[in-house]
Amino acid sequence: MIHNGIHHVTAIAGNARRNVEFYTRTLGLRLVKKTVNFDDPGTYHFYYGDEVGSPGTILTFFPWDHVAPGRLGVGETQETVFRVPEGAIGYWTQRFVEKGVTHQAPVKRFGESVLSFKDPHGMRLALVAVPGIENEPGWTDGEIPAEAAIRGFHSVNLLLAEAAPTGAILTDVFGFREVGREGSLVRFAVEGQAIGGVVDIHEAGGFLPARMGGGSVHHIAFRAEDDAAEAAMVKKLQENHGIRTTEQKDRNYFRSVYFREPGHVLFEIATDIPGFAADEPVASLGQALKLPAFLEPQRARIEQVLPEIA
Repeated sequence: MIHNGIHHVTAIAGNARRNVEFYTRTLGLRLVKKTVNFDDPGTYHFYYGDEVGSPGTILTFFPWDHVAPGRLGVGETQETVFRVPEGAIGYWTQRFVEKGVTHQAPVKRFGESVLSFKDPHGMRLALVAVPGIENEPGWTDGEIPAEAAIRGFHSVNLLLAEAAPTGAILTDVFGFREVGREGSLVRFAVEGQAIGGVVDIHEAGGFLPARMGGGSVHHIAFRAEDDAAEAAMVKKLQENHGIRTTEQKDRNYFRSVYFREPGHVLFEIATDIPGFAADEPVASLGQALKLPAFLEPQRARIEQVLPEIA
């Protein structure tokens, strides 16, 4: 079976300890990998997800202590959206009040209840109440009841000048199709892909362009089952859309190529394999600092530079 949809979302944060506390304690996600930015090894790269870091559940961060806040604008991800069981919105609303999390009143979007909120560094997030997912496994460390736990991504919402050019990439290369329109929102979905299977495009011509910074999404990664599937997508991008990707990069837990889609959002194609248990057991995911082989000789210096998060 071919798996399409969102693989992961990578964003920019401020203080590393605050980032870990919010996503593991307030939201109850599992820290499945603690590594570094391979291109900037003095910076952490945190991966949060379900128990094993399944594709479609993974939110990742580069935390920089003194990063300037980003500015919302055309050409970026406006909102990253998680799935929760239908009866859990009340629980999460109350939790956000108790924890002092900036949030809005729930609204309806495409018939679904949506609770929008922000993390401590201004990243725009939301929870969507999805009926019938109560029995799906959800990671919990005990603080958040299993029946309210997050069940992976629902969608991402892109703020673009126009939907059609990006929609052509989503449909032709990534297996989405347009399934609905509501005001200025155009919804694309992958048939049969419940987790990470939706992309909403908010058409908003005339806005200022986005400015990357704290709280901004750096890129969105879409799934490729393996190297062959990724190569087929790369070929289709070039032949059908005139878009060239980077060379393939080995990220230890997946292999990736990158490109700018027509609306200027940075897209990645990431393989499902080998996964986050490639270098440590599932039971202890996220506990030790993991480095790629080429950085191991620098471990002592890297560990000295990285801030304490415990």
